[in-house]
Amino acid sequence: MTETAAVRHRTTRVGLVGTGPWAGKTHAPALAGHLGVEFAGVWGRRPEAAAELAGAHGTRAYADLDALFAECDAVAFALPPDVQAPLAARAAEAGCHLLLDKPVATTPATARAVADAAQKAGVASVVFCTLRFAGPTARWIDEQASAGGWFTARAHWLGSLYGAGSRSAYAASPWRREKGGLWDVGPHVLSVLLPVLGDVTEIRATAGPVDTRHLTMRHASGASSTATVTLSAPPAAAEVGLTLHGERGSVELPDWGDSRSAFAAAVDSLIEAARTGVPHPCDARFGLRLTEILAEAEAAVGGDGAVRAAAPS
Repeated sequence: MTETAAVRHRTTRVGLVGTGPWAGKTHAPALAGHLGVEFAGVWGRRPEAAAELAGAHGTRAYADLDALFAECDAVAFALPPDVQAPLAARAAEAGCHLLLDKPVATTPATARAVADAAQKAGVASVVFCTLRFAGPTARWIDEQASAGGWFTARAHWLGSLYGAGSRSAYAASPWRREKGGLWDVGPHVLSVLLPVLGDVTEIRATAGPVDTRHLTMRHASGASSTATVTLSAPPAAAEVGLTLHGERGSVELPDWGDSRSAFAAAVDSLIEAARTGVPHPCDARFGLRLTEILAEAEAAVGGDGAVRAAAPS
């Protein structure tokens, strides 16, 4: 971490890029309520939305994105992935640490550009995968990774965003509609499996109903895993679960609590990475790896479903 990228104030100045439901529900209130943060301002593609969100949380709306970057030590993003990626690279070039949303991007080349920009600028980065930062699940992941001896795992994230009768504000998201559960909730599942079982070395994927995808993976540890992800489950079937099976029996992922406190923990992790220069395990490089794996899965569904090597960059 270079001196120019170091956090310059006792209270870290963090800006927010994005004004949608996720920014309003999680990012803005977490930043406004964080004792170690000065909520420096908000920029959005719709100026009126930026003004409303900033006013609700006692900060300033910016019409000029580069002006916001100039006032910040770090920037949090709550944007569609392929809108986020080039703006994140631009923020890194301006010397801002990056608090990214998942997925970082939906193509490996674009995600790699973000990771490379952060490395070149010497800024810290964290990708907000909720389960990696929520207290109960973060501790559970660390415990299971330390325990080792896992034979296999099975995971499912059955979201009902597009289920009959859904009134979720997130259902209006064009990128979620286009990319489905694989890209929206798939990163959450992978963010647990990889630190516990190791990197994905082989992947097979098949399509289920609507946007449902079934993944079968082999990991560097030798363990295997399966995962089913969707945003189109019937509301009565909506459920999230992940179970590990190994030498000590079976263990289940606990409930993670609320996204706002998890996001506050991600802010803490970014500040710590910026202060120490030690990369966080869930940084932009990890975000790139998630994108590579998801792209392999997407290609397998679009092709013959054959096993494909999921080699990292």
